[in-house]
Order: sequence, then C-alpha cells, then structure tokens
Amino acid sequence: MDEASTSASGGATRRAARSGVYYRFTQQNLPAWKPAMTPGCLIATFLVIGIIFVPFGLFCLQTSNHVGEIIRRYDVDCVPNAYRGNKQSYIKDSSISKNCTLEVKVPDHMRAPIYVYYELENFYQNHRRYVKSRSDKQLRFGAKYTADSCSPVEWDDNGFPIVPCGLIAWSLFNDTYDFTHGSKEINVNRKNISWKSDREHKFGKNVFPSNFQNGSFIGGGKLDPAVPLSEQEDLIVWMRTSALPKFRKLYGVIEEDLRVDETISILIRNNYNTYTFGGKKSIVLSTASWLGGKNDFLGRAYIVTGSLSIFMSILFALIHVKYPRPQGDLNCLSWNRKNNNS
Repeated sequence: MDEASTSASGGATRRAARSGVYYRFTQQNLPAWKPAMTPGCLIATFLVIGIIFVPFGLFCLQTSNHVGEIIRRYDVDCVPNAYRGNKQSYIKDSSISKNCTLEVKVPDHMRAPIYVYYELENFYQNHRRYVKSRSDKQLRFGAKYTADSCSPVEWDDNGFPIVPCGLIAWSLFNDTYDFTHGSKEINVNRKNISWKSDREHKFGKNVFPSNFQNGSFIGGGKLDPAVPLSEQEDLIVWMRTSALPKFRKLYGVIEEDLRVDETISILIRNNYNTYTFGGKKSIVLSTASWLGGKNDFLGRAYIVTGSLSIFMSILFALIHVKYPRPQGDLNCLSWNRKNNNS
C-alpha cells in the first residue's frame, strides 16, 4: 500500500512538473503568435517603413547641415620651410620653436557653446598591445597596483613605479591652442571636458603623477605632479581610446559666439610627434545639435533604407498584381506541382 501511494505521488509530481511553464518553455509548447506574412501585409510593412524613414532621414540631414564646423589641418603648415624635407628632426629638436600661428575665417555664425577638438589621423589607438598597456587599478588606487600589463612603460630608469603607467598615458597628446580675435583673447574653458563618471570612479582623487616622463624614454605630454589624476582632464580624455585610426578628442569649449566672416587667429604649440608614423593633425571648431556634431551618415542611412523599402513595396505590389496567388493553396507546394506536371 505504501509503495502504491509513493508511486502515485511520484507520478503526480512528474505530471505537475510537466505541466509547469518551464517544462512547456523548454519543450516549446508555450502558446505563440505565428503571423502569416501575406503579400498585402508585407507590402504594407515595407511601405510604412519607407514613409517613416525617408522624412526622418531628411530631418536628420537638415539638422546636421545646420551644425557649424571649421576644420584646419596644421601638421604640415606649422613646419618651417627649412625642415619640410625632414620633419622628424624638426619635432625632435627642442631648440627649435614649435609656436605657429594660423588664421581661420568663420563661414557661418556659430553660437556658443563651441567645442574645440584636436583630430588625429593614422593613429591606431585600437592596437591590442596599446590598449592593454595600462593599469586601471593604479589609476584608481595608486602606485602599489603597478602591473605588468603596463609594459613597456611601468618602471623608470631607477626602478620606481611610473604613475600613470602604460603606453596610453605615455603617449599623451600635448599640443596646445590659444585663440584671439584681433586684440581680444577668446577664452577656452578646459573644465568638465571629460566624463563625470571617469573623474569620480576611474581616476583617484588621492593619486598623483610620479616619475612620469622623467626618464630616457620620453613620449608625449607631461603632468603636474601636484594635481591628482581625477583633475587631470586632458589625461582622462586621452585614456578613452578610440576604435578607429581617425578620431577627435575634446580640448575645450568656447563659451561665446563667433560671428560670420570673423577672422580667428590660432596660436598652436606644435609639440606632438605624428611625423614618425605619418600621422595628421587638425584642429576642429564645432557647434552641436540634438543629434550631436556634424555627421551626415545617420540621415543618409535613413534615406537609403527608406527608399529601398518603398522600392521593395512597389516591386512586390507589381509582382502580386501580375502573378496573384491564392492564400493556402496546397497545389502551389513544390511536391504537388511536380505531381501535377507529371
């Protein structure tokens, strides 16, 4: 009697388990909606997508065209004529002045805030060894977390840890820019150019640079040893590596309008060596919209996708009109067509 009751209870448990949602999910027995894509439904879907995407793409393209942007490449223009044939000797010779003044004309009225970027080309920050050459723990907590991952820039010539260590920090961009309009200096706000989350959670408030760029292996810019890493915003911006070899990074923000046809003088200190690897340097002044900076790709992508959808809907409609087919006709199955032909 006991065995029978035990067997019955076990069977009931198994039946209850099989009737559960999890069992039905794993056995694909849950109720599901299986739409039948009829020709009319497919044509309407493509048509609706096209009607929505094309106007939205035009709106995005118009928004991008209203973004003011000035781009000026300077890595060649800032090299003295005597060194045009040997740019590396120019950039490596500290006795040669690296100051350079360029003028740009404002093509359209640019409303504040105006974002100042430096743009590098042919610089592969996404190289595996370069990306791995850092220590996030050291940036947050200090020199005791100097790791082998920072190789080859982890210890100085005397065996002391370098803070911040790694190739990314070592290659810090160090060109500087000053702007004037006539005799008036245009101020550039260098605060809050980095992500707030980076300043508060990735770079330590009590971590200070030490033994940085003071050995025989000198890279890019230097850091103020009296300022904690959480306030070294140039470094914080630079440490966010780019996925593409051509990229922009924020240098500062101009908080006043630039009027149309104004001539802006830019004093550039051309310190950063891009000549060794054939890189290019440009300075960019840009306003922003609700979509961000100037970028026509999004608008063009929507227009192309919407246009293709409308074209497909028209094509399918013509095919459906010319070769109508009754829905659910078993004679249209491939094996039935073979039997009918025989």
